[in-house]
Amino acid sequence: MIVQKYLKSFYILLLSLLILTACNPGDARKIPPNAKDRVQKNMEEGRGFRLMDNVGKGQSGTFDFASSNELWRASLDTLDFMPLALANYSGGIIVTDWYSDGSSKNESVKISIRFLSNDVRSDALTIKVFYKNCSMNNNCKVVDKSAELSNELKKKILSKAAIYEKLAKTKNKKKYINKALED
Repeated sequence: MIVQKYLKSFYILLLSLLILTACNPGDARKIPPNAKDRVQKNMEEGRGFRLMDNVGKGQSGTFDFASSNELWRASLDTLDFMPLALANYSGGIIVTDWYSDGSSKNESVKISIRFLSNDVRSDALTIKVFYKNCSMNNNCKVVDKSAELSNELKKKILSKAAIYEKLAKTKNKKKYINKALED
């Protein structure tokens, strides 16, 4: 019984010391003296959090999956006119179904996009374009013609992804104005 009491006190003391030594106040000249200004600055810079923010709102949590990946969104927006056969975000692949615009009854196209990275850069994705040409007796030939169309698609996807990335950065970052230094 006595050992448990001392052990409990020891744990509380140890936890308090860990918490106090983990605090790093930073440069005092850059920290606003007013508590409300400090809270506002931390929230704008993305350093704050709220413990009970979602309680009673009927939400189970916030999920940022494919909607937060600019390359994924840009790829789906670029291929939105084609039916998708497979779109696996965790696997990093999008495969369209065979598509024909109606101008040629015997020719159709299929596109696959493999994501190698989440970064918006030219080597982050690999695009393959397949053409299927069928004769009258349903004898079909599939050819990989990735050179021209894949470069055009990659340029379009990367330009859209760059725009999405820029919008996300400007949306999430607000400029902090230190009111104490303005006066």
